[in-house]
Amino acid sequence: MAKEAEESIEHTEAALDNADSIIDDVDARSGGEAADAVVVMIGRLIGHARSHSRPILLVALVIATIGLAAGLFFSLYRPDREIDDHAASQAIQAASDGAVALLSYSSDSLDRDLAEAKTHLTGDFLDYYTKFTRDVVAPTVRGKHLSQKAVVVRAAAIELHPQSAVILVFLNETTTSPDKKQPLKTPSSVRVTLEKVDGTWLVSKLDAVG
Repeated sequence: MAKEAEESIEHTEAALDNADSIIDDVDARSGGEAADAVVVMIGRLIGHARSHSRPILLVALVIATIGLAAGLFFSLYRPDREIDDHAASQAIQAASDGAVALLSYSSDSLDRDLAEAKTHLTGDFLDYYTKFTRDVVAPTVRGKHLSQKAVVVRAAAIELHPQSAVILVFLNETTTSPDKKQPLKTPSSVRVTLEKVDGTWLVSKLDAVG
């Protein structure tokens, strides 16, 4: 009986040593390959336990296997989740900053405001914005001495990809002019499309929602 238990322990230790080698292999993988390796590891350990271990050692080995699997899950997938969260946070911040820059201006500082807004834009949208503000916005704002300030209330990612994102931004806009006694406060929402250019999120499209 003692010899049988001793042999069972030796088999169990060998199985766990094998698990360590599999873990080293998993560390070199990513994504689906890593997930497959984890499944293989668990299957081998439990199968080995059933063949060579007494019940008490089987339980101990299964517990150890669960612990290994949990450790692998957090080491393999949690960093990816943190990267995703970080990327989403960057995209949301870029969309929020871009929306505020595009929707905030004053007749007293219009050239500076429009130049700042352009730093958040890219592609065809930058060309469109440059022409539209020159031909429409600037004459109107200066002629009526308008001032508008946008403040982000909330923003959330609708789509998030390595090189593109779509963010929904909710804002409150406050517009003032000499011919209005009270500022006009307007809630609004915009759909901001982003592209990553040289590592920086830039606005490639902005659409009013609702």
